[in-house]
Amino acid sequence: MYFTHADAIWTTHPDLRALVLVADEVRAAKNDSDRLDELAKKIEERQAAAGEAEMPEIAAWREAFSRMGLKPTQYRCASEALLRRYRKTKDMPKFHPLVDYLNFVSMSFGIPIAAFDCAHITEGITVRPADGSETYQTFQGETEHPSAGEVVFADPEGNAHARRWTYRQSARSVVSAGTDRVLMVIEAHHASAEQDLAALRSELDLGLAGLGVRVTCSTVISPSQRRLEF
Repeated sequence: MYFTHADAIWTTHPDLRALVLVADEVRAAKNDSDRLDELAKKIEERQAAAGEAEMPEIAAWREAFSRMGLKPTQYRCASEALLRRYRKTKDMPKFHPLVDYLNFVSMSFGIPIAAFDCAHITEGITVRPADGSETYQTFQGETEHPSAGEVVFADPEGNAHARRWTYRQSARSVVSAGTDRVLMVIEAHHASAEQDLAALRSELDLGLAGLGVRVTCSTVISPSQRRLEF
């Protein structure tokens, strides 16, 4: 399998950097409430220091959304949406030990993290503009077709595993209790993205081990390294 970004993405978003990892043994993942408590403290510090729109990680995503022709106040990257929800509730619903952990990591760094069940991906994923023929499965059981030009995470069979870049993930490849191998994609556009992704990787090394999840391969995606084969 593979993960990559199309040339059109690099042309429009040359500052993009991404950390991509593949993890196995996810089915046996266990909750780590102590780790979530530690991350919650970092989230509180982040939110006390600035509003979401003022955070450089999110401001850069807002600029990226604007370049895609989307209104940043209507469509928000995943980390901003999570942080805004957390600011109101100071809590998050529980989905899956891995997903819950990644949500807290995403909020503590202000960087979106996508997680896909590899068993429901055909061959691999390319982040690219849609051509309009792709199919996307909603969580309500409906099928949608992304508009031509919309940035999607697509496999060669035309399955869109996420819409509007990090805004909406498909029900097709969502992580569930039966998931055992997961593709994690962590993308950023801000000036210190490379350093922050390195720090985020250090957090994942500790946190994923605490969950009992094993990382089997990873890479940093950049203009000089655009693809991960796994």
